[in-house]
Amino acid sequence: MADYEDLYKQMSSMERELRDKINSQQKLYKSLSKNMEKGDLKSWTRDLAAMRAYLKEQETLMEKMQNQVDDFGIRDYVENGDFTEQLLAYCNRLEVDVKGEYPTYEMFPFRVKIDAENLELNLDRKHVQCLRPLAFVQDVKASRDKLLKATFDPKSFIKELAGAYDLMMLKQNQGKTVTSTEGDIYLKNLYTVLTPMRRFRKDYDLQSFAFDLARLYATDIRTCEDGRKFQFGPSRNINKAIRILDQEGREQYLATILFFGTAAPELDFS
Repeated sequence: MADYEDLYKQMSSMERELRDKINSQQKLYKSLSKNMEKGDLKSWTRDLAAMRAYLKEQETLMEKMQNQVDDFGIRDYVENGDFTEQLLAYCNRLEVDVKGEYPTYEMFPFRVKIDAENLELNLDRKHVQCLRPLAFVQDVKASRDKLLKATFDPKSFIKELAGAYDLMMLKQNQGKTVTSTEGDIYLKNLYTVLTPMRRFRKDYDLQSFAFDLARLYATDIRTCEDGRKFQFGPSRNINKAIRILDQEGREQYLATILFFGTAAPELDFS
Protein backbone atom coordinates (compact mmCIF):
# COMPACT_ATOMS: atom_id res chain seq x y z
CA MET A 1 0.00 0.00 0.00
CA ALA A 2 1.26 3.45 -0.92
CA ASP A 3 1.42 5.86 2.01
CA TYR A 4 1.80 9.59 1.49
CA GLU A 5 3.58 9.93 4.84
CA ASP A 6 6.40 7.74 3.52
CA LEU A 7 6.79 10.03 0.51
CA TYR A 8 6.60 13.06 2.78
CA LYS A 9 9.47 11.80 4.97
CA GLN A 10 11.63 11.05 1.94
CA MET A 11 10.95 14.45 0.41
CA SER A 12 11.51 16.28 3.71
CA SER A 13 15.02 14.86 3.86
CA MET A 14 15.81 15.90 0.30
CA GLU A 15 14.22 19.32 0.81
CA ARG A 16 16.56 19.95 3.73
CA GLU A 17 19.51 18.96 1.54
CA LEU A 18 18.29 21.29 -1.20
CA ARG A 19 17.84 24.11 1.31
CA ASP A 20 21.42 23.67 2.53
CA LYS A 21 22.75 23.85 -1.02
CA ILE A 22 20.71 26.98 -1.75
CA ASN A 23 21.98 28.61 1.45
CA SER A 24 25.57 27.80 0.50
CA GLN A 25 24.99 29.23 -2.96
CA GLN A 26 23.59 32.44 -1.47
CA LYS A 27 26.74 32.82 0.61
CA LEU A 28 28.84 32.29 -2.50
CA TYR A 29 26.79 34.92 -4.33
CA LYS A 30 27.53 37.49 -1.64
CA SER A 31 31.22 36.60 -1.82
CA LEU A 32 31.10 36.81 -5.62
CA SER A 33 29.66 40.32 -5.52
CA LYS A 34 32.09 41.45 -2.85
CA ASN A 35 35.10 40.17 -4.80
CA MET A 36 33.92 41.90 -7.96
CA GLU A 37 33.57 45.13 -5.97
CA LYS A 38 37.11 44.76 -4.57
CA GLY A 39 38.57 43.75 -7.91
CA ASP A 40 39.61 40.32 -6.68
CA LEU A 41 38.90 38.50 -9.93
CA LYS A 42 40.90 35.44 -8.89
CA SER A 43 38.53 34.81 -5.96
CA TRP A 44 35.56 35.85 -8.12
CA THR A 45 36.43 33.14 -10.67
CA ARG A 46 36.79 30.58 -7.87
CA ASP A 47 33.37 31.53 -6.40
CA LEU A 48 31.69 31.35 -9.81
CA ALA A 49 33.09 27.86 -10.40
CA ALA A 50 31.80 26.78 -6.98
CA MET A 51 28.38 28.21 -7.77
CA ARG A 52 28.26 26.26 -11.02
CA ALA A 53 29.08 23.08 -9.11
CA TYR A 54 26.26 23.78 -6.65
CA LEU A 55 23.86 24.40 -9.53
CA LYS A 56 24.68 21.00 -11.01
CA GLU A 57 24.20 19.35 -7.61
CA GLN A 58 20.88 21.12 -7.19
CA GLU A 59 19.72 20.03 -10.62
CA THR A 60 20.66 16.42 -9.85
CA LEU A 61 18.86 16.58 -6.52
CA MET A 62 15.73 18.13 -8.04
CA GLU A 63 15.61 15.41 -10.69
CA LYS A 64 15.86 12.83 -7.91
CA MET A 65 12.98 14.55 -6.09
CA GLN A 66 10.83 14.54 -9.22
CA ASN A 67 11.60 10.85 -9.77
CA GLN A 68 10.50 10.08 -6.21
CA VAL A 69 7.16 11.78 -6.81
CA ASP A 70 6.74 10.06 -10.19
CA ASP A 71 7.57 6.66 -8.67
CA PHE A 72 5.02 7.23 -5.92
CA GLY A 73 2.32 7.47 -8.55
CA ILE A 74 -0.13 10.02 -7.21
CA ARG A 75 -2.89 9.08 -9.68
CA ASP A 76 -2.74 5.40 -8.77
CA TYR A 77 -2.63 6.40 -5.11
CA VAL A 78 -5.93 8.24 -5.46
CA GLU A 79 -7.64 5.87 -7.88
CA ASN A 80 -6.76 2.55 -6.19
CA GLY A 81 -8.28 3.56 -2.86
CA ASP A 82 -5.14 4.01 -0.73
CA PHE A 83 -5.75 7.73 -0.42
CA THR A 84 -9.37 7.26 0.67
CA GLU A 85 -8.49 4.54 3.16
CA GLN A 86 -5.85 6.73 4.81
CA LEU A 87 -8.16 9.76 4.74
CA LEU A 88 -10.83 7.87 6.68
CA ALA A 89 -8.23 6.43 9.06
CA TYR A 90 -7.01 9.93 9.97
CA CYS A 91 -10.60 11.07 10.48
CA ASN A 92 -10.95 8.30 13.04
CA ARG A 93 -7.60 9.09 14.67
CA LEU A 94 -8.26 12.83 14.92
CA GLU A 95 -11.91 12.38 15.94
CA VAL A 96 -13.35 14.02 12.84
CA ASP A 97 -16.84 12.63 12.27
CA VAL A 98 -17.16 11.16 8.79
CA LYS A 99 -20.03 9.44 7.05
CA GLY A 100 -20.75 8.51 3.45
CA GLU A 101 -19.44 6.41 0.60
CA TYR A 102 -16.81 7.04 -2.04
CA PRO A 103 -16.46 9.58 -3.53
CA THR A 104 -18.69 11.79 -1.36
CA TYR A 105 -18.43 12.11 2.41
CA GLU A 106 -19.80 14.31 5.13
CA MET A 107 -17.21 15.49 7.64
CA PHE A 108 -19.67 17.36 9.77
CA PRO A 109 -20.40 20.13 9.08
CA PHE A 110 -18.57 19.93 5.73
CA ARG A 111 -19.19 17.94 2.57
CA VAL A 112 -16.13 16.44 0.93
CA LYS A 113 -15.89 14.93 -2.52
CA ILE A 114 -12.86 13.14 -3.90
CA ASP A 115 -12.29 14.11 -7.52
CA ALA A 116 -9.94 11.39 -8.74
CA GLU A 117 -10.03 12.60 -12.33
CA ASN A 118 -8.68 16.05 -11.48
CA LEU A 119 -6.62 14.88 -8.49
CA GLU A 120 -8.25 17.29 -6.08
CA LEU A 121 -10.80 17.48 -3.28
CA ASN A 122 -13.98 19.50 -3.11
CA LEU A 123 -14.64 20.91 0.35
CA ASP A 124 -18.20 22.16 0.12
CA ARG A 125 -17.87 24.28 -3.05
CA LYS A 126 -14.17 24.97 -2.76
CA HIS A 127 -11.57 23.12 -4.83
CA VAL A 128 -8.71 22.00 -2.59
CA GLN A 129 -5.31 20.92 -3.85
CA CYS A 130 -4.31 18.64 -1.00
CA LEU A 131 -3.53 14.97 -1.52
CA ARG A 132 -1.89 14.44 1.86
CA PRO A 133 -4.66 12.82 3.95
CA LEU A 134 -3.25 13.89 7.32
CA ALA A 135 -2.93 17.55 6.29
CA PHE A 136 -6.44 17.65 4.85
CA VAL A 137 -8.07 16.13 7.93
CA GLN A 138 -6.10 18.48 10.18
CA ASP A 139 -7.44 21.43 8.15
CA VAL A 140 -11.01 20.12 8.38
CA LYS A 141 -10.69 19.71 12.13
CA ALA A 142 -9.23 23.22 12.52
CA SER A 143 -12.06 24.69 10.43
CA ARG A 144 -14.65 22.83 12.49
CA ASP A 145 -13.12 24.01 15.75
CA LYS A 146 -13.09 27.57 14.44
CA LEU A 147 -16.81 27.34 13.64
CA LEU A 148 -17.51 26.00 17.11
CA LYS A 149 -15.82 29.01 18.64
CA ALA A 150 -17.75 31.46 16.43
CA THR A 151 -20.45 33.58 18.04
CA PHE A 152 -23.87 31.96 17.94
CA ASP A 153 -27.09 33.51 19.23
CA PRO A 154 -29.58 30.65 19.68
CA LYS A 155 -32.46 33.00 20.55
CA SER A 156 -32.07 34.91 17.29
CA PHE A 157 -31.80 31.66 15.35
CA ILE A 158 -35.00 30.33 16.97
CA LYS A 159 -36.76 33.58 16.13
CA GLU A 160 -35.77 33.19 12.47
CA LEU A 161 -36.92 29.58 12.46
CA ALA A 162 -40.25 30.59 14.01
CA GLY A 163 -40.73 33.30 11.38
CA ALA A 164 -40.10 30.82 8.57
CA TYR A 165 -42.41 28.33 10.29
CA ASP A 166 -45.24 30.87 10.46
CA LEU A 167 -44.83 31.67 6.76
CA MET A 168 -45.01 27.99 5.89
CA MET A 169 -48.16 27.53 7.99
CA LEU A 170 -49.73 30.55 6.30
CA LYS A 171 -48.91 29.08 2.89
CA GLN A 172 -50.34 25.68 3.83
CA ASN A 173 -53.56 27.24 5.14
CA GLN A 174 -54.01 29.63 2.26
CA GLY A 175 -57.54 29.46 0.94
CA LYS A 176 -58.59 27.04 3.67
CA THR A 177 -60.41 27.35 6.94
CA VAL A 178 -57.69 27.72 9.52
CA THR A 179 -58.22 25.24 12.31
CA SER A 180 -54.71 25.34 13.76
CA THR A 181 -51.50 27.30 13.45
CA GLU A 182 -49.52 24.31 14.63
CA GLY A 183 -48.13 21.34 12.79
CA ASP A 184 -44.86 19.58 12.03
CA ILE A 185 -42.95 21.16 9.17
CA TYR A 186 -39.86 19.75 7.52
CA LEU A 187 -36.70 21.63 8.46
CA LYS A 188 -35.51 21.42 4.86
CA ASN A 189 -38.64 23.33 3.84
CA LEU A 190 -37.84 26.00 6.39
CA TYR A 191 -34.35 26.21 4.94
CA THR A 192 -35.80 27.12 1.54
CA VAL A 193 -37.84 29.87 3.20
CA LEU A 194 -34.76 31.20 4.98
CA THR A 195 -32.73 31.15 1.73
CA PRO A 196 -35.19 31.99 -1.06
CA MET A 197 -32.52 32.88 -3.62
CA ARG A 198 -29.58 30.89 -4.97
CA ARG A 199 -27.04 33.46 -3.89
CA PHE A 200 -28.34 33.19 -0.33
CA ARG A 201 -27.90 29.40 -0.41
CA LYS A 202 -24.36 29.89 -1.69
CA ASP A 203 -23.45 31.95 1.38
CA TYR A 204 -25.50 29.80 3.75
CA ASP A 205 -25.70 26.24 2.49
CA LEU A 206 -27.61 23.33 3.97
CA GLN A 207 -24.54 22.15 5.85
CA SER A 208 -24.24 25.53 7.57
CA PHE A 209 -27.92 25.30 8.46
CA ALA A 210 -27.32 21.82 9.91
CA PHE A 211 -24.42 23.16 11.95
CA ASP A 212 -26.62 25.90 13.43
CA LEU A 213 -29.30 23.30 14.19
CA ALA A 214 -26.66 21.24 16.00
CA ARG A 215 -25.61 24.23 18.09
CA LEU A 216 -29.25 24.96 18.91
CA TYR A 217 -29.87 21.31 19.73
CA ALA A 218 -26.96 21.40 22.17
CA THR A 219 -28.57 24.20 24.20
CA ASP A 220 -31.31 23.84 26.83
CA ILE A 221 -33.45 26.45 25.10
CA ARG A 222 -36.78 25.12 23.88
CA THR A 223 -38.93 28.26 24.07
CA CYS A 224 -39.25 31.25 21.73
CA GLU A 225 -39.41 34.81 22.92
CA ASP A 226 -43.14 34.86 22.01
CA GLY A 227 -43.77 32.09 24.52
CA ARG A 228 -44.14 29.20 22.13
CA LYS A 229 -42.25 25.99 22.74
CA PHE A 230 -40.70 23.95 19.97
CA GLN A 231 -39.59 20.39 19.46
CA PHE A 232 -37.77 18.51 16.75
CA GLY A 233 -39.15 15.37 15.19
CA PRO A 234 -37.92 12.40 13.11
CA SER A 235 -39.09 11.03 9.78
CA ARG A 236 -39.28 7.57 8.27
CA ASN A 237 -37.88 9.08 5.08
CA ILE A 238 -34.20 9.57 5.85
CA ASN A 239 -33.85 11.87 2.82
CA LYS A 240 -36.09 14.35 4.60
CA ALA A 241 -33.89 14.42 7.69
CA ILE A 242 -30.87 16.56 8.45
CA ARG A 243 -27.95 14.80 10.09
CA ILE A 244 -26.28 16.59 13.00
CA LEU A 245 -23.95 15.72 15.84
CA ASP A 246 -25.07 16.36 19.40
CA GLN A 247 -22.86 17.69 22.18
CA GLU A 248 -21.60 14.16 22.85
CA GLY A 249 -20.60 13.68 19.22
CA ARG A 250 -23.45 11.24 18.54
CA GLU A 251 -25.34 11.54 15.30
CA GLN A 252 -28.96 12.62 15.37
CA TYR A 253 -31.40 12.96 12.49
CA LEU A 254 -33.73 15.95 12.70
CA ALA A 255 -36.50 16.05 10.12
CA THR A 256 -39.28 18.31 11.42
CA ILE A 257 -39.96 21.06 13.89
CA LEU A 258 -43.16 21.93 15.72
CA PHE A 259 -43.90 25.23 17.42
CA PHE A 260 -46.76 25.01 19.90
CA GLY A 261 -48.35 26.79 22.83
CA THR A 262 -49.04 30.51 22.58
CA ALA A 263 -50.61 31.38 19.25
CA ALA A 264 -48.25 32.67 16.60
CA PRO A 265 -48.48 36.38 15.90
CA GLU A 266 -50.64 37.42 12.99
CA LEU A 267 -48.74 38.13 9.78
CA ASP A 268 -49.71 41.34 8.07
CA PHE A 269 -48.64 41.65 4.42
CA SER A 270 -50.77 44.72 3.62
